[in-house]
Amino acid sequence: MLSFLKWKREPFTTLEIVLMAMLATANAVMTFYLSFINKILNSAGGPIATATIVGLYMIYGLLAYYIIRKPGTAMITYGIGGTIQCFVGTSYGIASVIVAAVCYMVVAELMFAILRYKRWGIGALMLVGGAMVPLWFFFAAYMFGYTAWGWQILSIAFVVRVLSGMLLCGLMTKLLGDSLERTGILRRYKIRKEESSYVTGSH
Repeated sequence: MLSFLKWKREPFTTLEIVLMAMLATANAVMTFYLSFINKILNSAGGPIATATIVGLYMIYGLLAYYIIRKPGTAMITYGIGGTIQCFVGTSYGIASVIVAAVCYMVVAELMFAILRYKRWGIGALMLVGGAMVPLWFFFAAYMFGYTAWGWQILSIAFVVRVLSGMLLCGLMTKLLGDSLERTGILRRYKIRKEESSYVTGSH
């Protein structure tokens, strides 16, 4: 319990803050292009098709958490991301950007607190990725009129979104994070230190 409280009080380094800002900025650029893809998917397959890429909108915050591994990472990263999108503009509306960012940060922080900031395997990341979907989906259903779809389409779209969160957010976070860690550029972050400790301790 004492080690958990000590970790919780650990401050962010300048490098960690820079990383969160970089990922949030990259997300703003990616979201700009995703809006076009979203329109194409909507024309081709409606709400179910657009649900397939939902995980990509959340990945930057989870990736930051996987690399930094400190409480508050989601709050700062999604907060920066939402702020940037408000300034550069978004086709989804400023209100939706703010609400989505708050939903993502609240759920991510809660999930990692439940996991006690100790589980970083693929299962844990996919769990968090999927868990970030429902709360925002609830608000989005009323903000964008999803309730008019009918419960069948709404249910299918929800399931697809959760799967997208698990795969395109959770799984992709693991793959991207581990790939970056192997290059050595993350040696100043916790992902590198903890993975190195794990490998050393396993021999």
